[in-house]
Parts: sequence; structure tokens; C-alpha cells
Amino acid sequence: MSGSSMSRRTLLRSIAVGGAALAAPSVLTACSTDSSGGGNVSNAGKKVTPWPTYTPAKGPTPDLAPTTEGVQPGYTKYPEKLVRATAEKPGTGKQKIKVMTITYGTPPKPVGDNKYWQAVNEALGVEVEFTVVPDADFRAKMSTLMSGDDLPDMINFGGGYVLPREAQFVQARCADLSEHLSGDAVKDYPNLANIPTYAYEGMGRISGRLYGLPIERAKVQGAMFINREAFDKAGYKPGMSAPDFRSMAQDASQGRKSALGGSSVGFFGYLYHAMWHGAPNQWQIKGGKATDMFGTDAFKAALEYMATLRKDGSYNSDATSISQVDLKTQFYNGTVRSMTDGWGAVISNAQGIKDEFTLDVAEPYAVDGATPVYQQNRGCFGYTVIKKASKDRVELMLRVLNWLASPFGSKEYELMHYGVEGTHFTYNKDGDPVATEVGLVDSKTNLPFPYLMDAPQPLYFPGFPDLTKRLHAWEKKVVPLLVPDDHWGLMSQTYNRQGATMQQIIEDGVTAIVSGRKKLSDWDGIHQKWQAQGGKRAAEEFLKEYEAAH
Repeated sequence: MSGSSMSRRTLLRSIAVGGAALAAPSVLTACSTDSSGGGNVSNAGKKVTPWPTYTPAKGPTPDLAPTTEGVQPGYTKYPEKLVRATAEKPGTGKQKIKVMTITYGTPPKPVGDNKYWQAVNEALGVEVEFTVVPDADFRAKMSTLMSGDDLPDMINFGGGYVLPREAQFVQARCADLSEHLSGDAVKDYPNLANIPTYAYEGMGRISGRLYGLPIERAKVQGAMFINREAFDKAGYKPGMSAPDFRSMAQDASQGRKSALGGSSVGFFGYLYHAMWHGAPNQWQIKGGKATDMFGTDAFKAALEYMATLRKDGSYNSDATSISQVDLKTQFYNGTVRSMTDGWGAVISNAQGIKDEFTLDVAEPYAVDGATPVYQQNRGCFGYTVIKKASKDRVELMLRVLNWLASPFGSKEYELMHYGVEGTHFTYNKDGDPVATEVGLVDSKTNLPFPYLMDAPQPLYFPGFPDLTKRLHAWEKKVVPLLVPDDHWGLMSQTYNRQGATMQQIIEDGVTAIVSGRKKLSDWDGIHQKWQAQGGKRAAEEFLKEYEAAH
């Protein structure tokens, strides 16, 4: 369960989903299994428990077909008949549980004033005490939590952050779920069995065991969302050359407008630009060698290109200080004409612009001599762990997660994703559940139950059938360009210990060079520092783990 230096919705997270906040301390003593704060979490040489047996749920026939490569099924209309995905409530109505997740929304209203929260609690038969942590505060909050004694019953490690000794913490303080989930055991929880194997592989094992449940995501990590009218007016063409993209961005940045939106957690969307320049997807393991993207010529070329875009005035002037939430507001009102964001944010973005413009996604621009690639997702937004507890208590948590994983086309999915009919949504003339004003506030965005667990996601955006068609067509072009990050699911003691520090070095360096505070020639020194702080050793350890697994 190693974290990524950014698949993060950095790109994405950027991808709006992003974030760098405070680096967590390098030692979390409370999560130690020995005096050094360590514990061997490597899978090499261990007997590994089998992945859960994948058993796809039967669902409605899509209007737009999926592909085995990773194009999602598309639905331009809502299923006419919903089914029940769970036979009974997970709880008796008397149990209470505490949960914690990251959030990219605004703080939810208290449960007493929040009918969405009340409805989900009622359906679960459990009183859920929900703590949501803003993206910008997540690493600092997790540092405090992991070094303390008072843990929630369930914790989501989301957003792609690198947390020091994360795997050691999970192994020491959280329930080993292998006997509940491995192989056919997962069939006791049929909605969890519907989670595809690639999501578990992206999450990975710890010491050969299963400690978490992945929150599945499409193989497309995220996107550069664009204001299509503004881009078209400036001369945008899908697949245009990098020089033409630069000129277009300048033209779209007139009159206090910015073509490219950046935030304090987005780092100028550098993962997109790096991969469009042909850099590997963070880690490439091939031919007995582990190569990081940051030391490649393609990465430096991307830095130079982004610095030029910044000098042109194509990024918003507050790109290094504005929050992702505030950037979204600027995108919605047309102040900025694009932003990188997570794939899961499509519908909230579509709703946020209130039909002021057409929401679309950019295709990679073309760089002479380079083959553009696109970031393949880890396969999961993150994963949820359960605090060590009695078998009965763990099984209650698994029943709750199984309910939350109810598939598209079920009544449970509708409640978690859209709320209560008449309160949070109404059916439009086409039969789609469309959010009310209340539903835009009391929602899964601000109270993110889907970050605890969710079903595999289709391309379906109620009230926006044309958006489904646009994104399905875009996926058909981009999915063949996907390349994986080969370190996902692998263990590295060095990366677990030093990953946050390593990530900070990269993010600070990117910010300094693109903003003009440092020169491009300084990057070699930054990369050397990154290698000395763990990059070189992590490459060796990832290679060893990879070879053991292959």
C-alpha cells in the first residue's frame, strides 16, 4: 500500500485533487512494532494471501460499451428499474461507529440538520460519526492521528499522499482482513466482491496480507478540464502541437482571465505536462532497472515548457497560493479557463458551472520527437482500513462497507450518491436524478461516504447525457495512451519512511522553477537531493519487490 508522489489526484489531485500541505514527521512512534518505529512490511519472500475472488455484479446494460483496455461503460439515461443490493441493514440501529476521510468539499452541516447524513445512517442501521479532513490539512492531521492512541473505527487513506511509515502503522494498528476477504471468503460480501482485482493490486499487500479495501477508480487518473467555448475561441484543437497550445493559452489569458488554473496543491499540473512530453508514469520498471520520471530529459523539457507558460501569463497569478476549492470557484465563474482535477469530480464540476459553458477535457498536445502518454490510475482513489477490534466488530464494519459498495442501478447506490428523492434530487423529464439546491449542499461531496467505499464507477452524469458522450469518446482516444506506474502495490521501506520528504523536494523544486525563483539548470541538483534522500534506495527496493512479484 505504498503512496504515490502524486498520482494524486496531484496531477490530479491536482487533478485537483491534490495537496501538499505539511510534511508529516518521519517517525511515528505509536505505529511502531519495534523500538525503531519500523516493522518489516515487505512482501518479498512472504507467503502472500490470494486476492479476493472477483465476482462482477449484474447491472443495467450500458448505452456506450466499455472496453477491456479501460474505457468505462457509459449511460446516457438512468436505469428505469432499480434493485436492492443488500438483503438487510448492516446494523441493528443501536451501534455507533467513527469514521474519517479526506474531503475536497465544504464542511457538512451537523447530522441533526443534515437529512442526507440522517438517511444514510437510517439505511445502514448504524449511527456514523463522520470526521472530514480538508485536503490541505490531510497530511498534518494524519500525522497527529497515526501517532496517537484514539483511532476512528475506519480510516480512509485517500488522495494519493505519501505518509511516513504508513504501511507500518496499518500493520500495527489495523485489522488483518485476509480471512474475511481473501479468495472466496469475499463472497460473504458480494458488493465488495464486485471490486475488480486491479484495484486490489494497486492498493497492494503488506507483508503478504490484506489490510484494506480499495476505493475503485477508472484507469484514467484525471484530466485537464476546460471551458470549451473559451478554448475554442482562442484556437484550441485536440492534439495540437505544444507551440500552438502555448499560443492558444496566451490568447485565452486576456483581460484578467487565465487559460491554465493552478493551485497550491496542483503544482501547475506538472504530471500531465511531463507525460505529454513523454516522461514515464513516475516509476518505470523494465529490463532490470527502475527509472523515475524526475530524472528524465522529458521531465526537464516539461519544466521548461511550464516555466514558459507561467512567464507568458497563462497561469493564474496566485497559482502557488490559492486552494483547490477556491480554484474550482474561479473555474466555474470563468476567471480561469481550465484546471486539472480528479476523474471523480466530473459531476460536481458539471453542476458547479451551472451551464455557463461546456465542460470538456483536453487531449495531450503533441511534442516533437516525443510519444505522449497518459497516466494510468493506481486503480483506486485510496483504501479504507479498520481499527483492530473483535471479530464481530470487524464484521460490522465490513457489512457497512459492503452496503456502501452497492452497484450502480441499485437503490442503495441511489441513496448514497444522490440522496433522498424530493429532498436532495428530483427526477427530470428524462428520468435522471438531478440535484436540488439542498442536494448540492447536503451531498456525498461534502459528506464523502464514497471515500470510505464505493462501487466501480460508470460514466453517468444525471442531466448531462452529452457530457457522457464527450467523455466516452475522449476515453476511447486516451485510454490506448495509458501507461502504469510500476511502483503501485510494491513495498519499499525507504519510500514508506522517506516518501513525504521526497515528495516535498519534488513539489518545492517544481514550484520554484516554474514560478521563476530557480533556474531550469537547478533541477539536476534538486533531483540529486531527491535521490540522496531516498530515491536511489527506493528504486533498488521497488526493483527487488517487482522481480519477486513477477
